[in-house]
Amino acid sequence: MTPSFSSRAVRGAPPLLAALSGLALALVLGLTPPQPAQAQSKAPAAKTAQEPATAATIRKNLSARLPKMPAIDEVRALPLAGGTSLYEIRVGQDIFYTDAQGQHLIQGQIIDLQSQRNLTEERTEQLSAVRYQDLPFDDAFTIRHGKGERQLAVFSDPECGYCRRLERELADIDNVTIHVFLYPVLGQQSTEKAQAVWCTASDQRARTWQDWMLKGTPPAAQANCSQRTLDALARNLEFGRKHRIQGTPTLFFANDVRAPGALSARQIEQQFASVAAKK
Repeated sequence: MTPSFSSRAVRGAPPLLAALSGLALALVLGLTPPQPAQAQSKAPAAKTAQEPATAATIRKNLSARLPKMPAIDEVRALPLAGGTSLYEIRVGQDIFYTDAQGQHLIQGQIIDLQSQRNLTEERTEQLSAVRYQDLPFDDAFTIRHGKGERQLAVFSDPECGYCRRLERELADIDNVTIHVFLYPVLGQQSTEKAQAVWCTASDQRARTWQDWMLKGTPPAAQANCSQRTLDALARNLEFGRKHRIQGTPTLFFANDVRAPGALSARQIEQQFASVAAKK
């Protein structure tokens, strides 16, 4: 396997790098050809550094050289061909690479040129994967169409135009239970409307939400909303940060498939068919 390091991740540097401001990073950059859509196999199995001493050396040296760097959660040796010594370090959900002595820190993406696979992206997806059954359903409200036998979860922002488009598509789908997670990421108005929806009586949240998203009727502000109630929105935001829900709407299906964007009713039905086929 021949690794290549791409500069594309530098443009979208993770928040961690703000803590490293003013510190020199050794960036290894390169150009890579586009990845074919079918290259979606899993990342190769890396393993925790075989020699505990190596992991300890990496942690010690990086901590000494980058004192503002948060604690390293994991050190793994990467299975690269040709005897290349490269180690993955994980800090929260952020991935970096270093050598066995922790003398260089590489921030970027590794591409397997033979298989055209983005190994960094695959690893990130593994870390942020969500099983449908593990979603925090207590922090969502439910909309039921018909018998509601099919299951769908949606992270949605009340000020998101694509979320409104999705609501119109969902209105045409029968026999589905939709779990709506309010995910206000588009500014203060999003936060205020999400709070107004969530702070209504629990049996009125779905109607209040649909009145706003489908009819344009703003939710009335609720003066007496406890912090305990509002904490659900904070938990949704934290869950999304942890699992890299980076846009709205984001849909989750019962077969653990994540689908970002305003899917059409036809596309949603196709996903439901895939769920049914695996039962």
